[in-house]
Amino acid sequence: MTGTDQIRKGRLGGDRSCAVAEFLSSAAADRRIAYCDLRVDMAHILMLAKQNLIDPASAKVLLSHLHRYMNDGLPEAVFDPAHEDIHAGIEAQLIADCGADTGGRMHLGRSRNDEVATCLRMQTRLDILEILDGIAALRRALLDQAAQHTHSIMPGFTHFQHAQPTTLAHYLLAYEAVFARDAGRLFDAYVRLNASPLGSAAFAGTGFALDREATAAYLGFTAAMTNSMDGVASRDFMLEVLAALSILMTNVSRLCEELVLWSSAFIRFVELDDAYCSTSSIMPQKKNPDTAEIMRGKSAVASGELMAGITLMKGLPMSYNRDMQDLTPHLWRSFDAAEASLPILAGMIRTASFNTERMAEESDRGNSTATELADLMVREFGMPFRTAHNIVGRAVKLGGLSLDIVESAGIEIYGQSLKELGLTQEHIDRALSPSEMVAAKQSAGAPNPAMMAAAADAAGALLADDEERAESLRSALARADDSIKTDYMRLTA
Repeated sequence: MTGTDQIRKGRLGGDRSCAVAEFLSSAAADRRIAYCDLRVDMAHILMLAKQNLIDPASAKVLLSHLHRYMNDGLPEAVFDPAHEDIHAGIEAQLIADCGADTGGRMHLGRSRNDEVATCLRMQTRLDILEILDGIAALRRALLDQAAQHTHSIMPGFTHFQHAQPTTLAHYLLAYEAVFARDAGRLFDAYVRLNASPLGSAAFAGTGFALDREATAAYLGFTAAMTNSMDGVASRDFMLEVLAALSILMTNVSRLCEELVLWSSAFIRFVELDDAYCSTSSIMPQKKNPDTAEIMRGKSAVASGELMAGITLMKGLPMSYNRDMQDLTPHLWRSFDAAEASLPILAGMIRTASFNTERMAEESDRGNSTATELADLMVREFGMPFRTAHNIVGRAVKLGGLSLDIVESAGIEIYGQSLKELGLTQEHIDRALSPSEMVAAKQSAGAPNPAMMAAAADAAGALLADDEERAESLRSALARADDSIKTDYMRLTA
């Protein structure tokens, strides 16, 4: 059997078995929100004291104990499965430490429903800021590598077939743009979740004159949520973050997949630092890109947690349902997968050695510069692009892009000698040069080295803005913490 639950004893009789208590308890997942819960408790009591809803003497005692828990850590008894959640555990601990007459006053005007909703939003904010730091480090690693490789020619692929030459900087900046959008999704989610449910009570508010805007300010929220039922019942903020994390880890997986392929003996585009690789227990020659493979696998964790969360929520009526308790571990696991992966991926990119000679060798494989030859015919001879496209395609089919073969294809498709129009082997050689083809690109976002250098600078400026924005959000939370400390000191002085 397990211990006594102070919430249960008024309405329900009989002891629960340990199996039932543990089945109902969210204590394991609640450890992550312990610090947030203590801050919520302190903010709530400070507000009650200001609203004359709790006497100053009781408020001082409660705040002193809560402050001690924050400094010394919560007693392990708080996490006893006898308590269905950490909120009940903290209340039980306060009652044990300062008596029922004082400890029993903390829960005035609130429910565990609005309390847990508030704590979840607070912890989600903190985890988002950690992920944003990880994304920023990864973006910085990509930008630093790109700056060194604006002239490093490599093959670009579609359908994993050689398509057109590009540069390594172009490739790296493509991923930087992807991860910049991942950061944007999390910033957007932060804005939407940064409103306080505290004071919504069970779902219909309370008859006590709570100052919800005061507790929202204490906890660093921009405002109190406008609908009390929405305050306790909504978990779309968690689904939104799960979706953002799933997309982020999908993008991580794509990059890791290429690092795995590129580091193989077949491709040899990159040499990963030994610190990020493993060897075989039987094959001494092996250097396996295990960290990239593990990250590729962790993307499945994030995707799975998203699907579990959506499935869990889709059938729940308004307002609060206990099923929601099981949503929390899905979010924590997704955060953990991303938080573990991002610094490692940033380190892999930062320490990677790219084989630019090998990339250059492959850059014109498979007639990958053929598009530029078709473009040349359009520019030089005023030919319709589709005609030029067909001529070059036929030349490839006939055996290659020499002047004589292109001439034969031109006569067959265009009905006119391209040599007579002025096409020379020099034209063809220039068009088929990967570096010439890349340098000829003029459209915005193309791999032209000068344009890539400018793009890297612009991306760096956007990254600096995002880093400043994240720091501003973190500072706002720190100021809110300071306001709790200041009013606590004033009240307990």
